[in-house]
Amino acid sequence: MQIREHAQANPGKPAVIMYPSGTTVTFGELEARANQLAHFFRRHGLREGDAVAILMENNEHYHAVMWAARRSGLYYVPINTHLTPAEAAYIIDNSNAKAIVGSAALRKTLEGLEAELPDGLPPLLLIACDEVDGWHSYPECVAGELDTPIEDEIEGDLLQYSSGTTGRPKGIKRELQHVAPSETPGMMSALVSFWLDPDAIYLSPAPLYHTAPSVWSMTIQSGGITTVVMEKFDAEGCLDAIQRNGVTHGQFVPVMFTRMLKLPQPVRDSYDLSSLKRVMHAAAPCPVEIKKQMIDWWGPIVDEYYASSEAIGSTLITADEWLAHPGSVGRSMMTPLHILDEDGNELPPGHAGEIYFEGGLDFEYLNDPEKTAKSRDKHGWKTVGDIGYLDEDGYLYLTDRRHHMIISGGVNIYPQEAENMLVTHPKVMDAAVFGIPDDDMGQSVKAVVQTVDPTDATDEFADELLVWLRGQLAHYKCPRSIAFEAQLPRTDTGKLYKQELVVKYSSGKL
Repeated sequence: MQIREHAQANPGKPAVIMYPSGTTVTFGELEARANQLAHFFRRHGLREGDAVAILMENNEHYHAVMWAARRSGLYYVPINTHLTPAEAAYIIDNSNAKAIVGSAALRKTLEGLEAELPDGLPPLLLIACDEVDGWHSYPECVAGELDTPIEDEIEGDLLQYSSGTTGRPKGIKRELQHVAPSETPGMMSALVSFWLDPDAIYLSPAPLYHTAPSVWSMTIQSGGITTVVMEKFDAEGCLDAIQRNGVTHGQFVPVMFTRMLKLPQPVRDSYDLSSLKRVMHAAAPCPVEIKKQMIDWWGPIVDEYYASSEAIGSTLITADEWLAHPGSVGRSMMTPLHILDEDGNELPPGHAGEIYFEGGLDFEYLNDPEKTAKSRDKHGWKTVGDIGYLDEDGYLYLTDRRHHMIISGGVNIYPQEAENMLVTHPKVMDAAVFGIPDDDMGQSVKAVVQTVDPTDATDEFADELLVWLRGQLAHYKCPRSIAFEAQLPRTDTGKLYKQELVVKYSSGKL
């Protein structure tokens, strides 16, 4: 997987366009920058298997760093920009990073790292567009490097850390292939090839420190396709980015759909989105009603896939298929899929259990052999702990995460169903449903809601919402009470940090 052939054939074509700034990096520039940084890495002693931590916001340098690391046989470790210095330092230490590439926007975090690292900062430190004592100023520091490939190019890989919604993040590490980049297949190329063409304009609205945005955008670039990168997601800004750049394709998460749908109708109608040909979404379950509304708005072009950072397998469903199987995330693309009960027995269609993929890439949770072992069954099939079921046609439906299940009065309750229903209410922007301790039932179902209009966050609306929800779902699935938060603790890819809410609302004071 390379961008080199496109840099040679069409060096002036934009590879990256930042939105809203409009800063552009051409394929020729991206290739040259990646080569220069690869030479810099080599000159400072980085070799195959070493790790480079990336702590930057979405900016014009991000892809050059990833490409440089990848063609140098390095693991590149994108770090969530919202983490504290202590949290970021944990990842840097856990991954044994030999270098950090940071940016001016994250300077405060970078300056706090040294005090949190048990062995001090890594030997190689770069900061983009800033000057800090002890750090190389990038890109000035590579200006004297060759812009041709290093002699010993070899394929590296992404070393992604989980979002840590139930504990400390875990590094997801795969053995390097020990081959030249030209000999490796494209990342996710099978998944994107069927709906992209060289004339496409691709929108990447999410932070590049997440798996899908980094992997998808690099895969897109390897096909010679321009990527529009949003510096920060904004619902109306997303519509403007599509109109302004003639975006044809994009990859979203459901919470982005919800926020765009909650825009006033006149705002939504003011943007020309006719350039869109197909979009993809994943990362979190999408409520059926939300997806129906998106298809009504954008047309039957909203495809979906289900996968994980562990890359153990994936499913795919087109918009037309979804309309015939609403709520499904599709059929397995390349590897057999199994639904197993708690004893490891395979379940028939219609019965929910843990989702396992047979085959897929091998991986380990870095420095955690126990968690790695728990992700395999006796056959060697792999799971990430998601729960779902298959229909008679082999289409997969997600029920929830294993650790999100609520047991109330001996009954298993998956909160995703109530969450999905709540966000369809016109006054609700976001919702979280989870279990809290209950002396009689073991756990009771609690909901926390973010309203579109903050003035709706009242006891009266909570009562109204409960009555409405009980008209949609069986009462045992519904929360016994609803509280309000100005903002839910959600990652940029839509995953909830539910544990924060569980702790807060289990205190007995709320």
